[in-house]
Amino acid sequence: MAEELTLDKTLSKQDIYTTLLPQIEALNSGETDLIANLANTSAALKEAFDFLWVGFYLVKEDQLVLGPFQGPIACTRISKGKGVCGTAWHEGLTLVVDNVDEFPGHIACSSASKSEIVVPLFKAGEIIGVLDIDSDQFASFDEIDQQYLEQLVSQLCKNL
Repeated sequence: MAEELTLDKTLSKQDIYTTLLPQIEALNSGETDLIANLANTSAALKEAFDFLWVGFYLVKEDQLVLGPFQGPIACTRISKGKGVCGTAWHEGLTLVVDNVDEFPGHIACSSASKSEIVVPLFKAGEIIGVLDIDSDQFASFDEIDQQYLEQLVSQLCKNL
């Protein structure tokens, strides 16, 4: 596939995901380098939805360490159980936060962030990282985002 996305931003959120996910899968197919695939996935999600920040944190020993991302500079390391990312890692669950200022222990990497979704990446039953997406609008994420982002992460992890 050419390194170009075909997007129609006038479509519904669900329809954008429906057209975007196969394109990301095609973009990543045949590529075995994790960092390359995470970088392209971050760029595709940022381009499709204009999120404030899209990126990955990877588990390195006892911390999440910043991986490929698109957006403003970010926190480099996050401890397990800290902030939204660390909590999603600790609990092994996708977290959708409508207002990050109301999340206990939220780590404010960017004061522009208002809402967030974090999806764990599983390989062989272990969490190897998280997909983190921030919006500059409150309550930007819902069950549609969760459904498609979990599907995307599952697709990514199959190729690891």
